[in-house]
Amino acid sequence: MTEPALDTDHARQLTRLLHIMAALRDPLAGCPWDQVQTFDSIAPYTIEEAYEVADAIARRDWTALPDELGDLLLQVVYHSSLGQSENRFDFATVARLIADKMVRRHPHVFGNEAARNAGVSWDDNKAAERRARAEHGALAGIPLNLPALSRAAKLCARAARVGFDWHQPALVIDKITEELAELRAELDTADPARLRDEIGDVLFTVANLSRSLGLDPEACLREANAKFQRRFEHMERSIETTGRSLAETGLDEMEAGWQAAKAAETAGP
Repeated sequence: MTEPALDTDHARQLTRLLHIMAALRDPLAGCPWDQVQTFDSIAPYTIEEAYEVADAIARRDWTALPDELGDLLLQVVYHSSLGQSENRFDFATVARLIADKMVRRHPHVFGNEAARNAGVSWDDNKAAERRARAEHGALAGIPLNLPALSRAAKLCARAARVGFDWHQPALVIDKITEELAELRAELDTADPARLRDEIGDVLFTVANLSRSLGLDPEACLREANAKFQRRFEHMERSIETTGRSLAETGLDEMEAGWQAAKAAETAGP
């Protein structure tokens, strides 16, 4: 495969960013905050920036998206700088590994004619890589730090590949009903550990239902969060026009305001 020539401006801007990071973390003349950061202290920012990218996409804010992607790229550069300072790896290592992986997992694009005709899938290649890393088992390699709903869906998807699955969404709904009954039975005990266990079962099964319908449970919940916020703020503004705050309003009136907000949203423009 012939490597494509790197666009001059791409190379220049990436080199500039790497130099800026080196200056920030310079032991003598760098930024005091950046000098003391570690993989552990930066990791939460990496997760936060990934969510901000997803948020910009969900809002279709194409003006904000390049800026958010830049923040996420900075996280890769930051971790690479940390790796270089500890003599573990550098940015070139990170870029080379992901480039090699993309070529390896797309033999139908970058391989020879035999590889193109072999019909080996992305999942087949990932499974082979897990075996090479001695990660055994159908559930191996799913990151522990994924958002819990996303990880639940991935666990269920992996289990489904080997046949451990309900084959109809209606059967998953039956399981949700069963889990809710078990949760209801624990309400009188008020045992936090048992309630936590039962609520976890309900959420896990709902994540599995989302997955079985081809939906991302995290995206579903994000949309529900946004809908709740819109309707709540509509209700809040409506009540505040009467000169009162929510704290001065009874639940019945708030419910009426909520239903009005829901009706207004359903009616559309």
